[in-house]
Amino acid sequence: MRLINQFRLQFKSTVDNVAFARVAVAAFASQQDYTLNDLEEIKVAVSEAVTNAIVHGYGGDEEQEVELRVSLTEDGIEISISDTGRGIEDINTALQPAYSSDPERMGLGFVFMQSFMDKFQVESTPGEGTTVLLFKKVNYISDGPEN
Repeated sequence: MRLINQFRLQFKSTVDNVAFARVAVAAFASQQDYTLNDLEEIKVAVSEAVTNAIVHGYGGDEEQEVELRVSLTEDGIEISISDTGRGIEDINTALQPAYSSDPERMGLGFVFMQSFMDKFQVESTPGEGTTVLLFKKVNYISDGPEN
């Protein structure tokens, strides 16, 4: 997979930065031939991952930081969202639909990430943090048969 472009951002773990992260990733992804639907799916997945870092990783502590790494390759977009917060005790349980460590939340974030992205992975160590890895392949739009 040949790297085309990449960026890294670190930002405070405030809810206001969820929208910032999703727009930044979508703008960057638009360098590829993604459909509007693809871009919406990428934005939702990023929103959910960043929200999880803020709400579950840091418990709303706005003085912490979330790290966002994005790479465009010839195959698609790779996205990594990391926190150094609480971590996840049992990833298999956390991945179950409607599970949430916060009873006020719906528990569908991982479900959305899994369904909207082509690859999805969660790496977590309790007490050290969590990284969510997302990948969406790009389907190049053809102008018709080549002559």
